[in-house]
Amino acid sequence: MGGRIVGSLAVAALLAAGPAAAEVRVHYAAPERFTDAENRFGSGQTLPATLAALTRIFQDLAAPRLRPGEILDITVRDIDLAGFERPGFATPTGLRVVTDATPPRIRLSYALRRGKRTVAQGEDTVTDPNVLLTANPRFSSGGLYYERAILRDWFARRFPDTAAR
Repeated sequence: MGGRIVGSLAVAALLAAGPAAAEVRVHYAAPERFTDAENRFGSGQTLPATLAALTRIFQDLAAPRLRPGEILDITVRDIDLAGFERPGFATPTGLRVVTDATPPRIRLSYALRRGKRTVAQGEDTVTDPNVLLTANPRFSSGGLYYERAILRDWFARRFPDTAAR
Protein backbone atom coordinates (compact mmCIF):
# COMPACT_ATOMS: atom_id res chain seq x y z
CA MET A 1 0.00 0.00 0.00
CA GLY A 2 2.82 2.44 0.90
CA GLY A 3 4.54 1.79 -2.47
CA ARG A 4 1.34 2.75 -4.28
CA ILE A 5 1.14 6.08 -2.49
CA VAL A 6 4.78 6.91 -3.22
CA GLY A 7 4.31 5.91 -6.89
CA SER A 8 1.14 7.98 -7.16
CA LEU A 9 2.89 10.97 -5.62
CA ALA A 10 5.78 10.64 -8.10
CA VAL A 11 3.38 10.54 -11.06
CA ALA A 12 1.44 13.52 -9.67
CA ALA A 13 4.68 15.48 -9.26
CA LEU A 14 5.68 14.78 -12.86
CA LEU A 15 2.27 15.85 -14.14
CA ALA A 16 2.34 19.02 -12.03
CA ALA A 17 5.77 19.91 -13.40
CA GLY A 18 4.28 20.14 -16.91
CA PRO A 19 6.06 19.41 -20.15
CA ALA A 20 9.83 19.41 -20.38
CA ALA A 21 11.39 22.79 -21.02
CA ALA A 22 12.89 23.58 -24.40
CA GLU A 23 16.62 22.98 -24.70
CA VAL A 24 19.24 24.85 -26.72
CA ARG A 25 22.54 23.07 -27.31
CA VAL A 26 25.39 25.05 -28.87
CA HIS A 27 28.49 23.38 -30.28
CA TYR A 28 31.57 25.00 -31.81
CA ALA A 29 33.33 23.20 -34.67
CA ALA A 30 37.10 23.84 -34.57
CA PRO A 31 36.90 27.21 -32.76
CA GLU A 32 40.68 27.62 -32.92
CA ARG A 33 40.25 28.09 -36.69
CA PHE A 34 37.51 30.73 -36.52
CA THR A 35 38.19 33.82 -38.64
CA ASP A 36 37.95 36.32 -35.76
CA ALA A 37 36.55 35.23 -32.40
CA GLU A 38 39.12 36.64 -29.98
CA ASN A 39 41.50 39.50 -29.53
CA ARG A 40 44.82 38.26 -30.86
CA PHE A 41 46.85 41.19 -29.52
CA GLY A 42 46.62 40.22 -25.84
CA SER A 43 43.86 42.52 -24.67
CA GLY A 44 40.11 42.10 -24.90
CA GLN A 45 38.05 38.93 -24.83
CA THR A 46 39.64 35.53 -25.03
CA LEU A 47 38.20 32.79 -27.24
CA PRO A 48 36.55 30.96 -24.28
CA ALA A 49 34.94 34.23 -23.10
CA THR A 50 33.60 34.97 -26.60
CA LEU A 51 32.18 31.45 -26.96
CA ALA A 52 30.57 31.61 -23.51
CA ALA A 53 28.96 34.97 -24.34
CA LEU A 54 27.68 33.68 -27.68
CA THR A 55 26.27 30.55 -26.04
CA ARG A 56 24.31 32.76 -23.61
CA ILE A 57 23.06 34.88 -26.51
CA PHE A 58 21.86 31.81 -28.42
CA GLN A 59 20.10 30.46 -25.34
CA ASP A 60 18.49 33.82 -24.44
CA LEU A 61 17.21 34.43 -27.96
CA ALA A 62 15.97 30.87 -28.58
CA ALA A 63 14.15 30.24 -25.31
CA PRO A 64 11.03 32.36 -25.99
CA ARG A 65 10.72 30.97 -29.55
CA LEU A 66 10.76 27.27 -28.71
CA ARG A 67 7.92 25.08 -27.51
CA PRO A 68 8.31 23.00 -24.37
CA GLY A 69 10.09 19.76 -25.17
CA GLU A 70 11.78 21.05 -28.35
CA ILE A 71 15.54 20.75 -28.75
CA LEU A 72 17.51 23.17 -30.91
CA ASP A 73 21.02 22.02 -31.81
CA ILE A 74 23.25 24.77 -33.21
CA THR A 75 26.74 24.10 -34.55
CA VAL A 76 28.79 27.25 -35.09
CA ARG A 77 31.24 26.70 -37.95
CA ASP A 78 32.87 30.14 -38.14
CA ILE A 79 32.76 33.48 -36.37
CA ASP A 80 33.93 36.83 -37.66
CA LEU A 81 33.16 39.42 -34.99
CA ALA A 82 32.04 42.92 -35.95
CA GLY A 83 34.87 45.26 -36.77
CA PHE A 84 38.59 44.69 -36.61
CA GLU A 85 41.15 44.88 -33.88
CA ARG A 86 43.18 48.02 -33.59
CA PRO A 87 46.59 47.15 -32.10
CA GLY A 88 48.63 49.68 -30.22
CA PHE A 89 45.98 50.88 -27.79
CA ALA A 90 46.61 49.83 -24.20
CA THR A 91 43.00 49.45 -23.10
CA PRO A 92 41.95 46.57 -20.85
CA THR A 93 39.20 45.43 -23.23
CA GLY A 94 41.09 46.16 -26.43
CA LEU A 95 39.94 48.43 -29.20
CA ARG A 96 37.69 47.09 -31.95
CA VAL A 97 36.75 49.43 -34.78
CA VAL A 98 33.36 48.69 -36.38
CA THR A 99 32.52 50.12 -39.79
CA ASP A 100 29.91 49.47 -42.49
CA ALA A 101 32.47 47.28 -44.22
CA THR A 102 33.06 45.05 -41.18
CA PRO A 103 29.71 43.61 -40.02
CA PRO A 104 29.71 40.45 -37.91
CA ARG A 105 29.35 37.12 -39.71
CA ILE A 106 28.45 33.81 -38.08
CA ARG A 107 28.27 30.61 -40.13
CA LEU A 108 26.16 27.91 -38.50
CA SER A 109 24.01 24.86 -38.99
CA TYR A 110 20.95 24.03 -36.94
CA ALA A 111 18.40 21.31 -36.32
CA LEU A 112 15.16 21.75 -34.41
CA ARG A 113 13.73 18.53 -33.00
CA ARG A 114 10.38 17.78 -31.47
CA GLY A 115 10.64 14.36 -29.90
CA LYS A 116 12.43 12.13 -32.40
CA ARG A 117 11.24 14.16 -35.38
CA THR A 118 13.34 16.92 -37.01
CA VAL A 119 10.97 19.79 -37.82
CA ALA A 120 13.51 22.30 -39.19
CA GLN A 121 17.15 22.22 -40.20
CA GLY A 122 19.59 24.08 -42.37
CA GLU A 123 22.80 26.02 -42.72
CA ASP A 124 23.07 29.79 -42.72
CA THR A 125 25.60 32.56 -42.79
CA VAL A 126 24.16 35.16 -40.45
CA THR A 127 25.22 38.71 -41.23
CA ASP A 128 23.77 42.14 -41.90
CA PRO A 129 25.73 44.80 -43.79
CA ASN A 130 23.35 47.40 -42.30
CA VAL A 131 23.96 46.37 -38.69
CA LEU A 132 25.21 49.84 -37.76
CA LEU A 133 21.79 51.21 -38.72
CA THR A 134 19.79 48.60 -36.82
CA ALA A 135 21.83 47.96 -33.66
CA ASN A 136 22.76 50.61 -31.16
CA PRO A 137 25.24 49.55 -28.48
CA ARG A 138 24.21 52.50 -26.28
CA PHE A 139 20.89 50.74 -25.63
CA SER A 140 22.36 47.26 -25.14
CA SER A 141 23.75 45.59 -22.08
CA GLY A 142 26.74 43.30 -22.22
CA GLY A 143 29.16 42.86 -25.06
CA LEU A 144 28.77 41.50 -28.57
CA TYR A 145 25.85 43.85 -29.30
CA TYR A 146 26.22 43.64 -33.07
CA GLU A 147 26.39 39.85 -32.95
CA ARG A 148 23.31 39.79 -30.70
CA ALA A 149 21.46 42.05 -33.15
CA ILE A 150 22.09 39.85 -36.20
CA LEU A 151 21.23 36.69 -34.24
CA ARG A 152 18.02 38.31 -32.91
CA ASP A 153 16.97 39.00 -36.51
CA TRP A 154 17.97 35.48 -37.61
CA PHE A 155 15.86 33.88 -34.88
CA ALA A 156 12.89 36.06 -35.87
CA ARG A 157 13.19 34.88 -39.49
CA ARG A 158 13.89 31.18 -38.80
CA PHE A 159 11.50 30.66 -35.88
CA PRO A 160 8.85 33.37 -36.32
CA ASP A 161 6.01 32.05 -34.18
CA THR A 162 5.88 29.00 -31.97
CA ALA A 163 2.06 28.89 -32.20
CA ALA A 164 2.18 28.49 -35.99
CA ARG A 165 4.44 25.42 -35.86
